[in-house]
Amino acid sequence: MTSKEIRRKYLTFFKERDHLVIPPSPLVLAEDPTTLFTSSGMQPLVPYLLGEAHPSGKKRLTDSQPSLRLGDIEEVGDNRHTTFFEMLGNWSLGDYFKAEQLPWFLEFLTKELGLVKEKLWVSVFKGDKTTGVPRDEESFTIWKSLGIPEEKIVFYGVKKNWWSRSGEPTLMPVGEIGGPDSEVFYEFADVPHDPKFSETCHPNCDCGRFLEIGNSVFIQYQKTTDNSLKELSQKNVDFGGGLERLAAATSDNPDIFQTDLFLPIIKRLENLSGRNYLQDPETTRGMRIVADHLRASLMIAKDGVLPSNKTQGYVLRRLSRRLLLFSRNLSLSSPEVFLPDLIKEVVKTYDDIFPDLVGKERAISEIFSEEASRFAKTLEAGLKEIEKLEKLDGKIAFYLYESFGFPWDMISEIARERGEEINFQDFEEEKEKHQALSREAAQGLFKGGLVDQSYEVTKLHTATHLLHQALRQVLNEQARQEGSNITAERLRFDFSHPAKLTPEELKRVEDLVNEQIAKNLIVTETVQNLSTALASGARAFFREKYPERVKVYSIGPATLRQSSGQARSGPPFSQEICGGPHVASTKELGRFRIIKEEAVAQGVRRIKAVLEKV
Repeated sequence: MTSKEIRRKYLTFFKERDHLVIPPSPLVLAEDPTTLFTSSGMQPLVPYLLGEAHPSGKKRLTDSQPSLRLGDIEEVGDNRHTTFFEMLGNWSLGDYFKAEQLPWFLEFLTKELGLVKEKLWVSVFKGDKTTGVPRDEESFTIWKSLGIPEEKIVFYGVKKNWWSRSGEPTLMPVGEIGGPDSEVFYEFADVPHDPKFSETCHPNCDCGRFLEIGNSVFIQYQKTTDNSLKELSQKNVDFGGGLERLAAATSDNPDIFQTDLFLPIIKRLENLSGRNYLQDPETTRGMRIVADHLRASLMIAKDGVLPSNKTQGYVLRRLSRRLLLFSRNLSLSSPEVFLPDLIKEVVKTYDDIFPDLVGKERAISEIFSEEASRFAKTLEAGLKEIEKLEKLDGKIAFYLYESFGFPWDMISEIARERGEEINFQDFEEEKEKHQALSREAAQGLFKGGLVDQSYEVTKLHTATHLLHQALRQVLNEQARQEGSNITAERLRFDFSHPAKLTPEELKRVEDLVNEQIAKNLIVTETVQNLSTALASGARAFFREKYPERVKVYSIGPATLRQSSGQARSGPPFSQEICGGPHVASTKELGRFRIIKEEAVAQGVRRIKAVLEKV
C-alpha cells in the first residue's frame, strides 16, 4: 500500500464519519510569531479546542498536516526519526470522546490498512499524584473490550503518556492545554530485543522492535496561573499518526527510509554515489540524513523562507548545510550536479498534496546552489581555522561543529590524522550546554504555548493589513504579501517589489496608514463561504489552500464626500481573509512609523514598523 493510498484511506475513513476534511496549514505560520514552524496538526486549532466555534461550524475535523520538529535532529540517521513528517489527524471539538475514538482508530488500522491485531500494543496513562489526574481506566477498559489482551496494554506516567506541546504538566506554561493520551504501537516481531536498552522489551523500548504509529490525546486540561490544571469547558480528542510510520507498519519494515516516501531519494543517492544504502552503517546513516534534511529543507523553502542566520532562515541554513556535508561524505561533492536530481524525486513524491512544489522547483534549486557555494567557503574557512590550532579538544570540537558545521566524525578523523585524540564526552557536554540554551530560547519563542494574542500584537497585526493595502495603492497591485512576523514590539512585513522604495514612497505609505488610523475606521469580522468572500473583493494572499468557510476582516468602510457635500459610505479600505485577531477600530493603534526598509531576496522587500502612542 502506497503512502498516497494510506493518506487517502485515512481522510475518507473519517469523512464518512462526518468529519470535515480541512486544508493543511502552511509549515511556516505567517500569522503566528510565537513559533518557528507548525509542529503538530493541533497547533492551528488551539482556539477551537479552547471553545471558539470553528468557521465551518463543524465539531469533527480531519486533515493531513505537514509538520517539522527539530528536537530529534541529532537522532536522524536511525531507522525512524525525521525532522519533517506528515501527520494524519482527526479532532473532536467537544463532540465525541474515548468511546468513539479508540474503536475507530483500531478499525482503521485493521480493516483499512490490513494490520494484524496481534501485532498491536497500546499504552495508557497511569495517573499522576502531583496533578491529581487519575489513572485512565476508561481507555484500559475500552481496549480490552476491543480484543487487545491485557498483557499488551501498558501503563506509563507523564513522561510517556501525557501530551502537550511543551511536554509533561510541570513543563506546561500558563494557558497551555493538554491531557492524557493512549498510543498504539506496531511490533516488528523479527527485530530481536537489544538488552542494552532495557532488561525486558516493552512498547517504549528504543531497541527498534516497537514503533509508535498513532496517538489519541484527550485534551481536557489547561495550565492555570497557580500551576495547577483545570478542566476545560469541553473534552476534546486530538489524534495524530505519522504517515511515514504508518507506511512502515503496512510494509512490515521497521525502516521508514525504505517506504515510498524516501526510497526514490535513496535510490537516486545510490546511483549518484555508486554506493549501496545498506553496505555499511555510515553510508546508511548518511543517506538517511541527506534524504530527511532534503525533504525538510524543500518544505521550508516552499513556504518562502530563505537561508539566513535568524529564525526559520537559520533552521533552513542548518538543515541544508548538514545535508551538503553528509553528501560530501557520500562522495557527492558537486551540489550543482546532484541536487536538482534529488529535488526532482521529492517533487514527484508530493505532487498530489503539495502541487505548488512543482512550480517552485527551479527557484528552490537556485537557492540551494547559492547556499552550497557559501557553504564551500565556510568549510574552507573551518579547515584553515583547524590548521591554526595547536591542539584539538572537546570544547574546540564543539566550536567547529556549531560554527562551521563539522560533525563529530569529521573532527575526530582530522584529530586522528594529526596524531591527536579528542574526548567525546567533553564534546557531548559542550553540546548539551548549547542544547539547554536552545531549549530555553525555544520556550521563549513559544510564549506560553498559545498563539500570542496580546493587545500589542493584536494592534500590530491590524496595522499589517493597513500597511499591505497602503503599499498596493502607493506602488501597484502586484505588491503582494510574502510573509510577516509580529512581536509585541514591532511588525515585519515582506512584500513583492522589484526595487528599493524611495524616501518619498515610504513617506506616502506611512502617511496613508496614519490617515486610516485617524479616520477611526471600524474593524468588522464576518464568516463567509470562500467563493462569496473572494467575489466580494476580499483578498487571499497566503499560499495555503483555504477551507470552504473563512473569516473575513474588513477595515472600514470609510466615509466619502460627494461633490454635493453629502456623505456616503465607501468600500472598506482593507478586506482580507484572515484568522485574526484584530482591534475593534483603528483609533486604538496610535501612530504608525516605518523604521526600516530593506531587501531580503530578489524581488522581495521588507518593512519593519512600530506603533507609537500619540
